Amino acid sequence: MEMRGVLLLAVLHCCSVALCGCEPRLVNVGAVLSQKRYEQVFKEAVSQANALYGKDKFKMNAISVTHKPNAIQMALSVCEDLISNQVYAILVSHPPQPNDHLTPTPVSYTAGFYRIPVVGLTTRMSIYSDKSIHLSFLRTVPPYSHQAQVWFDLMREFRWNHIILIVSDDHEGRAAQKKLETLLEERETKTKNRNYENLDQQNFDFRRTPKAEKVLLFTQDTNLTALLLEAKDLEARVIILSASEDEAAAVYKAARQLNMTGSGYVWLVGEREMSGKALSEAPDGLLGLQLINGKNESAHIMDAVAVVAQSLQELFEKENITEPPRGCVGNTNIWRTGPLFKRVLMSSKYPDGLTGRIEFNDDGDRRFATYSILNHQKAGRVVQVGVFNGTQVVMNPQRKIIWPGGETEKPVGYQMSTRLKIVTIHQEPFVYVKPTKSDGMCKEEYTVNGVLIKKVICTGPNGTIPGQPIVPQCCYGFCIDLLIKLAMSMNFTYEVHLVADGKFGTQERVNNSNKKEWNGMMGELLGGLADMIVAPLTINNERAQYIEFSKPFKYQGLTILVKKEIPRSTLDSFMQPFQSTLWLLVGLSVHVVAVMLYLLDRFSPFGRFKVNSEEEEEDALTLSSAMWFSWGVLLNSGIGEGAPRSFSARILGMVWAGFAMIIVASYTANLAAFLVLDRPEERITGINDPRLRNPSDKFIYATVKQSSVDIYFRRQVELSTMYRHMEKHNYESAAEAIQAVRDNKLHAFIWDSAVLEFEASQKCDLVTTGELFFRSGFGIGMRKDSPWKQNVSLAILSSHENGFMEDLDKTWVRYQECDSRSNAPATLTFENMAGVFMLVAGGIVAGIFLIFIEIAYKRHKDARRKQMQLAFAAVNVWRKNLQDRKSGRAEPEPQTSFRSITSTSDLKRRMAPGDATPYPTDITGQLNLSDPSVSTVV
Repeated sequence: MEMRGVLLLAVLHCCSVALCGCEPRLVNVGAVLSQKRYEQVFKEAVSQANALYGKDKFKMNAISVTHKPNAIQMALSVCEDLISNQVYAILVSHPPQPNDHLTPTPVSYTAGFYRIPVVGLTTRMSIYSDKSIHLSFLRTVPPYSHQAQVWFDLMREFRWNHIILIVSDDHEGRAAQKKLETLLEERETKTKNRNYENLDQQNFDFRRTPKAEKVLLFTQDTNLTALLLEAKDLEARVIILSASEDEAAAVYKAARQLNMTGSGYVWLVGEREMSGKALSEAPDGLLGLQLINGKNESAHIMDAVAVVAQSLQELFEKENITEPPRGCVGNTNIWRTGPLFKRVLMSSKYPDGLTGRIEFNDDGDRRFATYSILNHQKAGRVVQVGVFNGTQVVMNPQRKIIWPGGETEKPVGYQMSTRLKIVTIHQEPFVYVKPTKSDGMCKEEYTVNGVLIKKVICTGPNGTIPGQPIVPQCCYGFCIDLLIKLAMSMNFTYEVHLVADGKFGTQERVNNSNKKEWNGMMGELLGGLADMIVAPLTINNERAQYIEFSKPFKYQGLTILVKKEIPRSTLDSFMQPFQSTLWLLVGLSVHVVAVMLYLLDRFSPFGRFKVNSEEEEEDALTLSSAMWFSWGVLLNSGIGEGAPRSFSARILGMVWAGFAMIIVASYTANLAAFLVLDRPEERITGINDPRLRNPSDKFIYATVKQSSVDIYFRRQVELSTMYRHMEKHNYESAAEAIQAVRDNKLHAFIWDSAVLEFEASQKCDLVTTGELFFRSGFGIGMRKDSPWKQNVSLAILSSHENGFMEDLDKTWVRYQECDSRSNAPATLTFENMAGVFMLVAGGIVAGIFLIFIEIAYKRHKDARRKQMQLAFAAVNVWRKNLQDRKSGRAEPEPQTSFRSITSTSDLKRRMAPGDATPYPTDITGQLNLSDPSVSTVV
């Protein structure tokens, strides 16, 4: 008996173990519902899910509570009623009015702390998409901000490109703004590389990306009338509103008072802006949205339970699944399987839900939600005119939309404003900028043809005042005349302002990120600060992808500006016609000919030395006379004396005269070429010059920063070396670069040919060089959606045809001062002939120096002659005395002493009558002391 009992117990134990192994795991699923009646719906949904999912692996058990009056009670109920029962997930609804203040936040915070997934049922607030706050939250409905996707598709459906976004300055409004701007940027990124030139105009408009012309934020303290007046001044007439019920009602009321709900306007709103109090104030013709089954809590309970069951089935196929936490008291451990279960839930797909196709995005929000597109018509009647099926807008052609003002035709979405904001830039001769007079008016000036210059007031930064304040200034020039012409022909008014940063416009990175934004005039146009760019803006592909260009009003290219090489005259400029070797040969020839003339005339039988020996010696051709003759013939100064007498010498003189004529004529011709002709030399030959292609610090060239020229060099691979060199030296403006060329700080400046050729014509020390390259044109810039683009192009073409553009060209661009000067005969200046004057001055100084030498020499010669005469007189006296002694006729000694003979006349008077024979003297008339008679006496 005992053995049998043991066997029976063993069999029962095995059966119980087997039975335990076959039973499915019990999985508790919690729910926080808005009303008691939904608890039964929740239980039925769990039962249906148990029949479809899990089967032998798990069995769900429904545990539900309803919302509590406050957040603390709700959090305690979640802990005590749900988490203590180890729930795997919690479903939570958002009660409708008047209990809509009972939000799922306490449930999300409490369950999220333990990483228990929370599935929202009817919660639309965008704050629950923030996963840094609501860690484990996902929902079967999209947030209100996702209505921006439907607005965006409606804009594309109706081809509205002018949009005004009015949003409340709270989390919901900012989320809607961010979502819409993200969609616009993504669309722009996809279409910016599209080649619009290959599309016809209709398709081009269809593919164009809508853009918000203005975003207006408001709070409860905002003056809505002033806000809407700002919107009314814009061209856009499509208004998108994101606000609460009460805020939307106030906006509608203010808009009605400003007549902004009538014909021509379009109002696009969401679900909150078309419900309750807001609906009673909504203008007729408004288009609104309503989430299909958005408030059907029963349907969302069924779909949410099915998604949870489907995810549990996938979860239990994985290993190491832990149990959820049991209760909140003293338990701070998170559920380790919770994050895994949340990821499984977010990746699940349930295509056959009662509310439609269910999928979740990365924030846990419902994707592919479906909306009804509603039209508010007269007498508060709301008509569904289309749907958004989760991917696109589908309008119902059977139901006509009644637009604001009772119109049945679709509004164009914009109004062509006749008051345009024009942005320009200081760039002579296209735009001159001068200060106004003290009375704020512009000074009257006239062109060279005597025509009054048309000037307009333009506001902009004044660079001459510290801080560069925005002040009224006077603008005139080529582009201003063109603007005045367009305004008259197209019937619009304008206000002109100068670009704030002084740049034409290029893309630059924002805070070192991959995002790029336009600066300069391009940035102001795209940012809505200007409606049109009227300036010498170069048409290129980069800009044409973002803005619309008119037909070119001036064709041009790029050229290079350098400083003109003006020859510097030195003191030896008059010697430049001959090389130094030739000058030496001419000088040597003068002296050789002079010597030959002297020798020929001296040794010739018919020379002056032999013809008449009685002629005075100074009339003969001496060496100095021959030298004078040779120089006189060369310099054509005339020969007054000392001409050669012999036939042989005269033949040489004639040949020398012919030589002198040829030399002087050649010198005169070359001197004119060197001193009169001023031909500037081009420093570089063009863009392919080796000094540009192989840059070095010895030859600096540059352009303007962030300009079309800068963009051109940046995108050309073969010019990359030049671009790297230029990037280090580029200037902020063309005026600064041109001045740098004049100051020799910059060797070459690359810029638009129209501007540089004008500058070279006005500043005669500058010259353009090389052929034009990168030919393009200047155009007027407008936004892609500008209603003026076609009319502006037609007006420019008409101006080309009727000669107006040619007249502007003659008035502002082709007026050249330096060319007219260069055609006049060049004249010599003192700099050219300074060396000749210095030569004359040198001759005068040399003459003065030589006269002093001659005077000194003469005095020295006279002193020596006197000494010789005294010596002669003494010898004569001594000789007479000796003769007297020899003859024995001694006479008393004369009383006259040696020192008393002071002159030649005294000496002659004292000589005896018989002493007529003079004592021997040399050729200079001095006593020849070497004569024996004299030496005997001495």
